[in-house]
Amino acid sequence: MLSEELSYRRERSIEYQLRMAKIPWTWSLNTFPFEQQPAVDRTRIMTLAGLDFMQRGENIIFTGSTGTGKSGLASGLLRQAIIAGSRGRFYNVQDLLDELYASLADRSTPALLRKLCRYDLLVLDELGYLTLTSEQMNSFFKLMKERYETRKSTIITTNLGFEHWYDILRPKDMVDALLDRLRHRCCIIQIDGESLRTSSFTE
Repeated sequence: MLSEELSYRRERSIEYQLRMAKIPWTWSLNTFPFEQQPAVDRTRIMTLAGLDFMQRGENIIFTGSTGTGKSGLASGLLRQAIIAGSRGRFYNVQDLLDELYASLADRSTPALLRKLCRYDLLVLDELGYLTLTSEQMNSFFKLMKERYETRKSTIITTNLGFEHWYDILRPKDMVDALLDRLRHRCCIIQIDGESLRTSSFTE
């Protein structure tokens, strides 16, 4: 009976953490259509699913065209981490930046940053052509700097090559520092395949 009670509590805890992670889809690595996206190395993804990258404090950046499965893979890895007992959160990048900006009004930014830095795995989805204020950029840089220093892993999906990050993020020296930290301990996965949007699986 004790074993059953512990199992029940663990399942409830996982269910709660999955809800709190705000993953917008029910995707998992088991449902990802690897056969429809040969540009993705399934063996490499399943190796990452072992979550050793989190133990090493490494980041993952999925880059490639829209619709190629970047968000699905990021969501699948986040779900895997939560099932394994980690705490995580999924954010659309623009939503996160808006939340950081709103926190300036009531001076709750430090508390929000501390909360974001406590997540074992943070997924930042759709880093693309955004509209940022200098305050948002400063807060975003502080977040990534703190996560780097505490060796917390972050997954970013983007359709921009690194050279184009300078088109949306300012100033240049801050972007240089951001990229330097992100890529220091990082697995970069370029997906050059066709869009999956014509299938039942979409990004």
